[in-house]
Amino acid sequence: MIKTVAIQGVKGSFHHIVSQQYFNKPVVAIECLTFDRVVESLVSEESDAVIMALENSIAGSIIPNYALIDKYNLHIVGEHYLDIQHNLMALPNQSIMNIKEVYSHPMALLQCKEFFRDYPHIKLVEDKDTAEVAERIHKHQLKKVGAIASVMASEIFELNILAKSIQSIKHNETRFAIVKRTNSEIPENEINKASLKFETDHKRGSLATILNVMSDCKLNLTKIQSLPIIETPWKYAFFVDVTFEDYKDFAKAKAVLKIMTLGLKIFGEYKNAKL
Repeated sequence: MIKTVAIQGVKGSFHHIVSQQYFNKPVVAIECLTFDRVVESLVSEESDAVIMALENSIAGSIIPNYALIDKYNLHIVGEHYLDIQHNLMALPNQSIMNIKEVYSHPMALLQCKEFFRDYPHIKLVEDKDTAEVAERIHKHQLKKVGAIASVMASEIFELNILAKSIQSIKHNETRFAIVKRTNSEIPENEINKASLKFETDHKRGSLATILNVMSDCKLNLTKIQSLPIIETPWKYAFFVDVTFEDYKDFAKAKAVLKIMTLGLKIFGEYKNAKL
């Protein structure tokens, strides 16, 4: 039973929102400012599960998080998609023209940079977390300072929203993984998505051959991400997500891939949240 969940950020962060939406019963959120600390809490059994953003529809993959899951042999047991709406907020009785600096997570700043071109007087500063900035502004009553964060953060930390949905692309989703120390706990007949990692021979056509195997086994490739193998320059591992209608098709593909690839690793077998 999940009782404690580690999140990157504080209450009001997008990871915190996912922790409230994904689980059927209330869970205690352990606030962490870095993903390394998030994973540390899981490995040390301080938390029962962790939530980690893996990719965003605007900014792409969050590669260091794939590496953390791999390094500590963790398992993806579920996923959750969240509509990310970034809002500019500050203490009450201030306007955008009063704001001199805006602090937020680098990903949030990247997604909102177009908005700030109309406000060249505002300096953008990278910070560790969206909601943590909102908390700091509230705690220290920082004037002329803005945060980019969720509506929930503005409500928790009593800030006024100066501009809503300021991200460049209005339909902005992030995919979050629910990660545990052990593998999937759901019945086999409910599993229709899997995350895996493998390496290929350094030969022409090796990756294409593997992708053909997946296609022949009726797997739908929803994501492929390469990651450098640090110990071997210019050689890469591939992180792949696949969906399927019948688990038997995946089991067949898995058996073939064990033979055809190097170091096949199954990160998780779970329910596809994007139907």
